This record gives sequence, structure tokens and C-alpha cells, in this order.
Amino acid sequence: MTSIRHFPATHPLPDWRNFGVMLRVLLGVNGLAALAALLLSSDIGKWLDNYLQLAAIVEPLLLIELGGLFLLRDVLWRLPLRVGQSAIIALAGGLAASMFLYARSLAMIESGTALRAVLLAMATAVLLLGYFELRSRALSPAQAEARLAALNARIRPHFLFNSLNAVLSLIRARPQQAEEALESLSDLFRAAMRDPSEMVCLADEIALGRQYLELEKLRLGDRLNVDWQVGSVAMDLPIPPLMLQPLLENAVYHGIEPSPEGGIVRIAIERRGDELHIAIANPTTGQVQHAAGNRMALTNIHERLALYYDLEARLETVIEDSHYEVRIILPCQQKAR
Repeated sequence: MTSIRHFPATHPLPDWRNFGVMLRVLLGVNGLAALAALLLSSDIGKWLDNYLQLAAIVEPLLLIELGGLFLLRDVLWRLPLRVGQSAIIALAGGLAASMFLYARSLAMIESGTALRAVLLAMATAVLLLGYFELRSRALSPAQAEARLAALNARIRPHFLFNSLNAVLSLIRARPQQAEEALESLSDLFRAAMRDPSEMVCLADEIALGRQYLELEKLRLGDRLNVDWQVGSVAMDLPIPPLMLQPLLENAVYHGIEPSPEGGIVRIAIERRGDELHIAIANPTTGQVQHAAGNRMALTNIHERLALYYDLEARLETVIEDSHYEVRIILPCQQKAR
């Protein structure tokens, strides 16, 4: 199964198909261009004009190079690290020379040599590659796994405590159901003890969520109703573990328990293009502290999504008069073999 070792932030060469990497490159290069324009300006009032002139040259070069690196990512990742970095630097220099000569042929540049453009492009590539290599070391698999373990350790006590409470509430009144619930609880414990760095398939995560809600239904009875809406989604899609359960726990605790009438917890899972959309909604009872009560689980999941997907995953919340909804959007990734 896929683990965090397969994900972009832990690779010493950037994943040029990752939105976070592209955004950092764009911001980094434009920041350097802005600094260069400031240094070249004799008057601070001319800084913006100089920057726009530089950007007119830099942006096309940058976009072309990002497009090439997007296509060559898998090839570059198969190369030894230094060879791959050298290839990227050479590509930056070659494109800079080509762009310079093309611009001069159109009389867009009056003077100068291609060598300076090549050296500037290569120096920028060296700086950015150095940044990404340092970042990959900071987010090495060992450190990322330790961070995930710490984040999961925060989730587990709530998960296990609430599951155990659901069983304890049945022991005296319904001992037969309590025995069945204990069997389910052992499965939940096993799932909670999984290696947090290993991805799980969507089917397992849904099964875990169903088991948890069945335990809660034993405790809450008819007050808890569940509406699963699972679209046409490949059940073997890998996703991070314990994505659904903390949100289901919040939905029950903040949306169903405080209401004497109970309500419906709705779970919608569907694929839209290359994204997996998960939405969990529950009724609200006008509680002012509702959002604050959800903060720990939401923060925890947000941090784990950042470790797995960088900026390609999103977590959104919608709060309205009658319901509270959490949405998770994940990139659909192929199962690692």
C-alpha cells in the first residue's frame, strides 16, 4: 500500500506536477526578479517599470520550463539526485539562451550577451533546487512519519474513549448487543493502531466509519440516522487513515447528542475528475461553540493532509443556520505497487 515515502515532499527532487511546488517556484522566481529590478533601479519610482520589463522576459521562460519539467518529472526522478539536478540546471540555461536569442532576433533586446541570461537562469535554478533539497530533508520520511504518529496519537484517545463508552452504555441493558459491539470494537482498535504513514484503501476507511456509526447507533438509538451517498468511486483508491472517523465523531457529538430529536449525519463521497470529494454534514442546534469544538479534529486532519499532499488537498467547512458541513478534497492517486 502507498505510504508517505511515496509522496512529493519527501523526494529530494521536486514533484513538478504538484501545485505547491509550482506555486513556490513562481513566487520564488518572481521574488528574485523583483529584487533584481530594485537593485537595477536608479530611482525607486522606476522599480515597477523595471520589474514589469523583467517579468515580460522571465514569465514565458519560467512557464515553458515548468511545462517541460512537468513532462519530464518521472524521467528526472529515475536519475541519481545530482544528475537530475544538473539536468534541470542545464535545461534552465538552455531555455534562457534560446529565449534571449529569439528576443534579440525580434529586436526586443538591444544589447547584452546570452551568457549573462544563461548564468542568471542557472543561478536561479541552483537556488530553487537548494531550497527544495533542504525542504525534503526537513520533511524526510522519518520525520514525516514521526509527525504523523504524533498527530494520530492525538486522535486515538478520543476515538477509543468514545467507542468504549458506546459499549459500556449497553452492558447492563442489552448484554447480547454489548458482546457484539465488543467484537466490532476490537476491529476499530486494530484500525486505530495502524501505521499512520501507510495509506489505506477507501473501502477500508468507509468500513471503519460504518462500524463506528453502528456503535454510536447502539448508544443513541433512533436519534441517530445515517445517510451514506457513495458515488461511482474506485474503492481501492488510497487515502490517509482516520480521515472519516474523527469527522463522524464530531458530527455525532456536536450535531446529534445535544438534540433531543437527534438528526441525520450525511456522508457523500464522489469522484469529480481527478479529485475525490468527501463531505460530512450534520444538523446544528444553535450552539455557539460548535466550530470551536471541531477545531482539534479539523486542525489535525489539515496538518496530515499537508504532509501527504502539500497544497493539492483542501479542507473546507460550511456553517449555516441548520447544518454544519466539512468537505475534504483529495487528489486521486494511483495505488502503489
